[in-house]
Amino acid sequence: MKENLVPESIRVVVGVWQQCRQDAMPIRHDVFIVEQHVPPELELDKFDAVATHVVAYSEDGQSVGTGRLLPDGHIGRVAVLKVWRGRRIGRQIMQALMQQARQQGLPGVELSAQYHARSFYEDMGFQAEGGIYMEAGIEHIAMRLVF
Repeated sequence: MKENLVPESIRVVVGVWQQCRQDAMPIRHDVFIVEQHVPPELELDKFDAVATHVVAYSEDGQSVGTGRLLPDGHIGRVAVLKVWRGRRIGRQIMQALMQQARQQGLPGVELSAQYHARSFYEDMGFQAEGGIYMEAGIEHIAMRLVF
């Protein structure tokens, strides 16, 4: 696993699912299944095994955020624990995922953004494509960033 130190004493670790699962799963469970009521069978999928994962840790070692990058350049499962939001941790996770995509030689990245988070991704250069659609009972919009 590779580590990057980022502002606010947040440590971002990049690794594979076997390395990140123990710390990423509780975050994804709390954010997607408990908070957003996403059915567990939709949240967990076969793509975790082939994705590059990122986990953000607080100064005391608590895992506070996560995200993944699929081999085709799709970013997903970006989540930050509620009490840690508003501290630019999501941005740090996204930057780490985009850096991984560049290192893998991908021409860009895409994601299915929850519509309420559209401006978060636009601030990082993503552009919306198409209209709003429902996924797991939540409004989403497709977004893309070309490097």
